[in-house]
Amino acid sequence: MNYDPSLSRNLGFQKKEKMNVDLESLAEATSGAIGSLISTTILYPLDTCKTKYQAEARSSGRIKYRNLTDVLLEAISNRQVLSLYQGLGTKNLQSFISQFVYFYGYSYFKRLYLEKSGYKSIGTKANLVIAAAAGACTAIATQPLDTASSRMQTSEFGKSKGLLKTLTEGTWSDAFDGLGISLLLTSNPAIQYTVFDQLKQRALKNKQNNADKGTSPASLSAFMAFLLGAISKSIATCLTYPAIRCKVIIQAADSAEPTSKTMIKSQKTVSSVLYGIWKREGLLGYFKGLHAQILKTVLSSALLLMIKEKISATTWVLILALKRYLLLPRGRIKNL
Repeated sequence: MNYDPSLSRNLGFQKKEKMNVDLESLAEATSGAIGSLISTTILYPLDTCKTKYQAEARSSGRIKYRNLTDVLLEAISNRQVLSLYQGLGTKNLQSFISQFVYFYGYSYFKRLYLEKSGYKSIGTKANLVIAAAAGACTAIATQPLDTASSRMQTSEFGKSKGLLKTLTEGTWSDAFDGLGISLLLTSNPAIQYTVFDQLKQRALKNKQNNADKGTSPASLSAFMAFLLGAISKSIATCLTYPAIRCKVIIQAADSAEPTSKTMIKSQKTVSSVLYGIWKREGLLGYFKGLHAQILKTVLSSALLLMIKEKISATTWVLILALKRYLLLPRGRIKNL
């Protein structure tokens, strides 16, 4: 049997290409997860106020929170300011895992699509499908943590329970409350990252054309990444907000005041929650807290993407150094 040295070189090239894909996907996932961790921590008090405000539904015409600041004033008046951070550990864990899984899946599937299709860039439709698939995997993997963090945030100030107690006080299926609507909401990050990715490609088109092979890829400035992140998240939030509020109500903790708060909570289905909001609050009820949601999610996503972009640029240099460290010794051994 004749030995074809070109076959060996081709196999080696394919292995290196596969390693490149895996390492780059890992870099995307790590930088995205770190960005999520930092942005979640910075904006968590705002997130708690927003969640408690969204979870309230009118009952007998009584309203506990007329605006977002009422939640903050309640915490201050009850000397429970630190309770604005209740559930922070669970939220950070959920955010880190979900962003890692999402960015890894999104980056890997996108690179795989480009490799198999032979295209140089990915279209909007394919981008939406890939983003939705990555989001669905993320929702299933992190739903119990998502449910627990929502219950901890919507508990009365100073009465939040720990993660294990929150998850074990009901049935296992209760930990997956809102999974169906979470899968529906995979369209939110799908829209967000598709818009961001398309805007990013346009912003970096000239830089990418001038970049030399083997050098670190061009990256967005911090301000541009923040701006594009804010625009993309605003669009996604406005389109999916009614479903977002339904999810919050479904996952909210049981109220200590059943006559004044979320009577909808006992009804777990999406259709019953939608009907309950319509009956008690009317059409505008579907958009209660929209301004708070946009403020929080836009700032969070913009910070996340800004941090991710800056970390990714640095991480790419480290990956090239790591690849040389792992591959060069092997090449020298083969030449001996």
